[in-house]
Amino acid sequence: MKVERFSYPVITPSAARGIFDAIYWEGIRDDNGIRPYFHWQVELIEMLTMPRYIALRRNEVKDKVPSDRSIKAWMEGREQPEPLWADGGKDDLGTDQKGRTQRQTMALKNVRYRLTARIIPKPQFAAQEQLNKFDNMFVRRAKHGKCFQQPFFGCSEFPAFFEYAQPDASNVQPAPFDQHIGWMVYDVFDLRRDTVSDDKPFITLFDATVCNGTLKVPSFESNEVRKPERGYC
Repeated sequence: MKVERFSYPVITPSAARGIFDAIYWEGIRDDNGIRPYFHWQVELIEMLTMPRYIALRRNEVKDKVPSDRSIKAWMEGREQPEPLWADGGKDDLGTDQKGRTQRQTMALKNVRYRLTARIIPKPQFAAQEQLNKFDNMFVRRAKHGKCFQQPFFGCSEFPAFFEYAQPDASNVQPAPFDQHIGWMVYDVFDLRRDTVSDDKPFITLFDATVCNGTLKVPSFESNEVRKPERGYC
């Protein structure tokens, strides 16, 4: 359990946020970083099916993916590119810290969720007229099945498909599932930042409990969300 991957019984708020981002995101991307106009605050995750698991073996590389900063330095010729080895052993590469390895994964299968989230705008976009514009744009895109990229459940190997659900219009009840999960990953980025100029993780956690198939997600600003003791920009 310490080495192999074992899924939570329900999607994490971070993965749920990623689905909303894939459908609608607004901001600026340039050489100075990424400046989002808002972030998605996931509020409810409703499980429409009971959790079921499947055992998988996945090939993984031992190296870390290079950062955006390293890739930019390679492109500008300031540093020598370093290959990411997808295969090979110690005899080929001179070390056992590179190449491919197999990992056992216990993943969820055949999942269905009803996700509820709202837009938290940056201060300069907090006017009600602007917020209505963001909301209307999301609804229009979601109703037509549009997305900027294929949504997925946390890992890109597990694609997600979606349809827009009118608030309080569905008669599908959550699954009869109750569990105190304990500490769960809330997100891996600092959602408060105005500019994302680096790729350093900002891991946040919260004490998760599923009651009647529903996981209530606290606000990112809440004291219920444990954050690293460092500043942000």
